Amino acid sequence: MDLTIYDIIKGQRITEKAYRLNKELKKLVLDIHPHANKPWVAEALKKLFNVEAEKIAIVVSKGKNKRIGRHKFRSNNGKKAIVTLRQGYSVDMMDLQNTEIQEDIGSQVDRE
Repeated sequence: MDLTIYDIIKGQRITEKAYRLNKELKKLVLDIHPHANKPWVAEALKKLFNVEAEKIAIVVSKGKNKRIGRHKFRSNNGKKAIVTLRQGYSVDMMDLQNTEIQEDIGSQVDRE
């Protein structure tokens, strides 16, 4: 499968728990491609953020059956990576909102 680093890491998961993990334990919670694995995530992190991962845990969540009124549907499946950064490396979750990722993605779109 031919995935770029921008395909592997879809974005960060912004929740209260993810924010707490980032501040207290130096962990990042990222949404990733359904076919991505640990080595691909580690390589993408190194190229995108210039950080090294000590440990990567990948969690797959199944979609759930939902209802709105009488309409039934199923939410999408998801895959996330919880990345523990090596000592000496850090990425502030809130700084990621306005940094290089968006610039890199913008420049990639311009080239196509």
